[in-house]
Amino acid sequence: MPESIDRVIAHEQVRAARHHIERSDESTLARQAALSAIPAPSGAEGARGAHLADLFREAGLGDVAVDEVGNVTGWLGTRRDEPVVLSAHLDTVFAEGLDVSVARSGARLAGPGISDNARGLAALVTVAEALVRSRVSTVRPVRFTATVGEEGSGDLRGVKHLFANGDGRPHAFIALDGAGLERIVHRALGARRYRVTYRGPGGHSWAAFGVANPANAVGRATALLADLHMPHSPRSTCAVVRLGGGTGLNSIPQDAWLDLDLRSEDPRALVQLDETVQGVLARALTEENSHRTAGTPPLRLDLRRVGDRPSGLTPRAHPLVQAAIAATRALGRPHELACASTDANVPIALGVPAIALGAGGHAGDAHLPTEWYENVDGPLGVVRALLVTAAMAEVR
Repeated sequence: MPESIDRVIAHEQVRAARHHIERSDESTLARQAALSAIPAPSGAEGARGAHLADLFREAGLGDVAVDEVGNVTGWLGTRRDEPVVLSAHLDTVFAEGLDVSVARSGARLAGPGISDNARGLAALVTVAEALVRSRVSTVRPVRFTATVGEEGSGDLRGVKHLFANGDGRPHAFIALDGAGLERIVHRALGARRYRVTYRGPGGHSWAAFGVANPANAVGRATALLADLHMPHSPRSTCAVVRLGGGTGLNSIPQDAWLDLDLRSEDPRALVQLDETVQGVLARALTEENSHRTAGTPPLRLDLRRVGDRPSGLTPRAHPLVQAAIAATRALGRPHELACASTDANVPIALGVPAIALGAGGHAGDAHLPTEWYENVDGPLGVVRALLVTAAMAEVR
């Protein structure tokens, strides 16, 4: 069982760590801006990861290392079994070449990724620094980890690797993701993503007219998917997110494709939705083939899964969720239990207690180049992360 938040708040060294966080607010903001200005598209987080490793060392963490996929880890404590993991993801949704410089105007910082997830990374380092400098000693070790591949096509690559190759099963996992002080994500939003490709002989748009057309099949599939009934409880969604194919204005394409994003709060509902969608895609194939000229080759369907984010939940009654609720209330804020797709999805699906928390402040325009962060009560988000981590690790 974790310690009570009241006892953690009253602990002398934790109080000192909290004061360090509050005094270091400007340093945390400067760190946030500096991290955000280092490009880190999913799959190309190396430069930001190297900088984060330096920050871990400067904070005083031990055994700082970068693993084979790019995750950065540092330790508080000498034990390695049953750690409390405090994490934040390194990557952004933005492609290489985008200007990721940060502009500051008063309390507002603006730049791509300034909140998601430069804020989480900056808070991660500040909590580590506060625990080390205030000499907080814990029963369980704390593993600080910055992960790669959390966003989009990254498909939670870093945290999946962490659990496949980690140092023992964690006692608890806490992800710092973006801004905010009230949300507690304890339900993992599952997702499956597909590249759906219809392939055929193609040909001249006049001379070969009548052959099965992959573009038509994509259109049929898109229309059928748009008509699917999506349940509200558990909430599930099916979205066509990209379309493409073809080579020219006077050619029937040899292939055409669509990208699909399927999501559900419930693992069983996600499996059922997946089966339904695959049936729809096959129906579109059959319908287009039925319209082709006799004797011409049929279309083929190539279905490739490009993303798989597991779902599940950490029960509201679990001590980790209760510690987060108590810490939020102790800081004078109402709590909001929420569902989202974060690095916490993987441990939740594996039965490890996990949540995701915002790291304070307000933010907007997430995943847009105009993303912004305002440091309204920013330190309180970092303090909440400190309190929940200390409670689960049990201060001595």
